[in-house]
Amino acid sequence: MNAENSPKRRKSIRYTRWGYVFIAPFFIIFIIFSLFPMLSTVYYSFFKYYRQGLKIIGPTFIGLENFSSLFKADLPNYLGNTLILWIIGFIPQIVISLLLAAWFTNQRLHLRGQGFFKTVIYMPNLIMASAFAMLFFALFSDNGPVNGTLQSAGLLSEPFRFLSSVIGTRGLISFMNFLMWFGNTTILLMAAIMGVDPGLYEAAEIDGATSGQMFWRITIPLIRPIMAYVMITSLIGGLQMFDVPQILTNGSGNPDRSATTMIMYLNNHMYSKNYGMAGAVSTVLFLICAVLCLLVYSIMSGNHDSAKKERKGGVHK
Repeated sequence: MNAENSPKRRKSIRYTRWGYVFIAPFFIIFIIFSLFPMLSTVYYSFFKYYRQGLKIIGPTFIGLENFSSLFKADLPNYLGNTLILWIIGFIPQIVISLLLAAWFTNQRLHLRGQGFFKTVIYMPNLIMASAFAMLFFALFSDNGPVNGTLQSAGLLSEPFRFLSSVIGTRGLISFMNFLMWFGNTTILLMAAIMGVDPGLYEAAEIDGATSGQMFWRITIPLIRPIMAYVMITSLIGGLQMFDVPQILTNGSGNPDRSATTMIMYLNNHMYSKNYGMAGAVSTVLFLICAVLCLLVYSIMSGNHDSAKKERKGGVHK
């Protein structure tokens, strides 16, 4: 019998065909709702295309003029605002999440009520960002309960205008992002630490290693892939920051436009129906996000590979 006509061969071909059928809906939806809009956005970024009253101007091809106008305007400042807000919120997020993850996964502590604490720290992630922003707007307003409490305690003689100062506004936005996401980051890092072979810790403890040495020499190198994932997803979310600063500053990004993010700037062009400039902003944001994510991935994966080589070298020696 010919091998091509054997039952085993026919069965494998049939299974392969069904595999393509099952994955086809994903690719169809991706092409219609993601790939085509993205290509359309890049295409219109090279055109003058906007609405002026009831009149539509364009589309007229103008090359890189939209991009040139963006960088001559305040786009670099808005990019700097976005990165500053993300960094201020992410640094305490990753530090506290690492500490909590190491604490919850430490078998020698025998912590009670871990399920309760995990639920509590994850709950802010379930609250809508808009609701969170409205809550903080009420709490930290000039006549809000925070100012009232500080004045009652004698720490302030007059209300501190949190939303009228650059430090206060950026601090509140970063603090909200930290509260909303540190629980999710903690759960991810806990899963990563629990995947580390316990025998490594036992061997290190027998050799006299301290808890700090085990954390920095075993835990951190082995969970670096998950940390890279956390950093990349957090960076993408940070560059797309919109709802919290938009609601907290009532869409103005004040004071001094210090809380205006890239997506808020993009939203202004979409609201004014300037599709060409909006496409240029989206394209620039996509390229910046791609470059930064590749940079983070290369750094983290490079460190992970070097750590693996060092461990292998130590074993051979």
